[in-house]
Amino acid sequence: MLSALLSGGLVGFSLGLIGGGGSILATPLLLYIVGVREPHVAIGTGALAVSVNAYANLISHALKGHVRWKCAIVFALVGVTGTLAGSTLGKAIDGQTLLFAFGLVMVPVGATMLRPRREGAVERTADRGTCLRTAGLAALAGAASGFFGIGGGFLIVPALVAATGMPIINAIGSSLLAVGTFGLATALSYAWSGLVDWTIASEFIAGGVLGGIAGMMLSTRLSAHKRTLNLVFAGVIFVVAAYVLYRSGLDLIT
Repeated sequence: MLSALLSGGLVGFSLGLIGGGGSILATPLLLYIVGVREPHVAIGTGALAVSVNAYANLISHALKGHVRWKCAIVFALVGVTGTLAGSTLGKAIDGQTLLFAFGLVMVPVGATMLRPRREGAVERTADRGTCLRTAGLAALAGAASGFFGIGGGFLIVPALVAATGMPIINAIGSSLLAVGTFGLATALSYAWSGLVDWTIASEFIAGGVLGGIAGMMLSTRLSAHKRTLNLVFAGVIFVVAAYVLYRSGLDLIT
């Protein structure tokens, strides 16, 4: 129970801080710290916990004015259809192979966040063109989210920045609506197949709510320093990707 609470707190902190890292942290923590033995159960349980924590963090960021609702709603509604299709396919693939592929995908995603923001770049208005770009990237991010069994924040935040030009603090806040929705769709799909541990999920959620408040407060503070939040975001991606590749690679070999 203690390991689940502390692990949930770390997941919630990551969601509040960078809008991502929920399931990418939850799945390894459930497998290697909490002791869940089946990767698909870890994915399903983590998706449920991340979904609830993402919605809780969304409220905190919204109160700070960090959510661009129109783009957030478009991303969530379009992306969730891809999530349902991706999760169906993901359940048919070996769990360790799925984790290893996920680690590989994270490397180029992290690299995109290291690119400096263009001088004079401004956030685009939420017109038809912006919404169409957002919808296109949402479909891709949603499919990947469901396939890999993740909330998708590490994919959604870069996609929102690319589609709208919004500052990363607004992308983080806005992403949480889609993270919660994607995670819920994935969790429902896995729960239907009996792949959710409800007790562990509730413990994860309890720890995550408190961790999320702390993460949101630090995110707000870091956003005042140019590019610091981008570097933190990319750094977390690289560290977790390396760990997932190492552990899943070992399991595949053995």
